[in-house]
Amino acid sequence: MKRLVLAGLVAAPLLVLACGGGSKDSPIQTANAPGGSKDPSKWPANDRSMCDWKNKPDLEVTETSGPGAMKPNVRRVFKVVGEGDSHHNTLICREIDTNLDGIKDVVRTFNLKGEALHEEADTDYDGKTDVWINFVDGRMAEEDEDTNHDGKPDVWKFYVNGQLQRIRRDRNNDGKPDVWEIYAKGRLERVGTDESYDGHVDRWDRDEQLKYEADQAEKKARDELAGDGGASPTLGTFDAGAATPAATTDAGAPAKKPAATTTKKK
Repeated sequence: MKRLVLAGLVAAPLLVLACGGGSKDSPIQTANAPGGSKDPSKWPANDRSMCDWKNKPDLEVTETSGPGAMKPNVRRVFKVVGEGDSHHNTLICREIDTNLDGIKDVVRTFNLKGEALHEEADTDYDGKTDVWINFVDGRMAEEDEDTNHDGKPDVWKFYVNGQLQRIRRDRNNDGKPDVWEIYAKGRLERVGTDESYDGHVDRWDRDEQLKYEADQAEKKARDELAGDGGASPTLGTFDAGAATPAATTDAGAPAKKPAATTTKKK
């Protein structure tokens, strides 16, 4: 079976995931790196810390050096909790200078149970946060990205049980999604496009290979039921060759028309 080509709609995965509070200061410009010098002797006095730890006596801070670092580039902030035998330190914030230019560019915060809460990162080292991640029960639930460098997210990724479920994209930079991508078992299943930018899907494109596989799986299940002498109830989301019901679309992508393999607004 031929696959439907969904050109230009699947972005490459980020190599760096992070979270915390970004700095409003302008980046330090040098000839060596956008954020600062890679020479440890020239590192700035202000490392743009994104953990809130200064002047807080109830917090403890440690500094360590990661692989390749000549000076400490990892900071961990601990909160002292409990009393007596239950007295212990709990990690509440961790920040890293990943490109070894003396400026922190990744931060992650944790709750008192040690579960990740939020993460932010400056992935292009220009001094501005461009990735925001939220965690639920310690697992990534949402990842927002700023791809046009305006300081606001224009790609929103949503995860369930650690698996990517859907992506919303803003192509015209108005702060609202106009492309909706739906994933099944880690594979792009269908894409809804708002061609008129009115907040409604005008066209749904479906991966024909996934549709074919679903059709075959349903046919096999029906054949097995028929072989057992039972009835052949409707299984799955759709019958072979039928259009996908509108109810199966992304809740955040209001559709004007039922989701067929390819449907265009006239």
